[in-house]
Amino acid sequence: MNIDIPEGQEPIGYVWGEMVPGIGLAAANFSLSVYEHTTLGLREFEAARLRIAQINGCLFCLDWRTDRDGQKVEEEFADAVTQWRTTDAFDDRARLAAEYAERYALDHHGLDDEFWTRMTAHYSQREIVELSMSIGSWLAFGRLNHVLGLDAVCVLRGH
Repeated sequence: MNIDIPEGQEPIGYVWGEMVPGIGLAAANFSLSVYEHTTLGLREFEAARLRIAQINGCLFCLDWRTDRDGQKVEEEFADAVTQWRTTDAFDDRARLAAEYAERYALDHHGLDDEFWTRMTAHYSQREIVELSMSIGSWLAFGRLNHVLGLDAVCVLRGH
C-alpha cells in the first residue's frame, strides 16, 4: 500500500473519509449514485464496469459484482467482458458498453462517427450520458484505489 493507514482503520474509509473529507465524501457520493440511480440494464452496466476494472487492474473492482434485487451476472461474465469483440454471451448493448468503456479509457480521441452511429442506434441520449458518467466514475476511483494500493487490502473474494 502506498498510503499509511493507522492501525485499526479500514483503508478505504480512512483515505476517502478522514484524510480528505471534503473531497472524499463528494467522491463517495458520486460513486454510490452511479449504482443507486442507474437506469441501465445489469448486463450493460456490468460489461462497462468490469471492462474498466480490467483496464485499471483494480482488485476490489474485479472481485465486485453489482447486485440488483438479488440478481448478479453469471460467474463467466468477466471472461466474456475480456472477449467482448467475439463473445456470443453479449447482445448489442452489452457489447457496445464494453467497447465504449475500453475506448473511453484507452482511446477517447478515437470515438469516431461510426462508433457514435452504432451507439445512438442502441442507446438513448440519456443512457449515453449516464454510461459516460458511470465509466468516468469507475475509471477515476478504481484507478485511484489501485494506484494508492487500497484495492489490495479491500478485495472481496467470492462476491
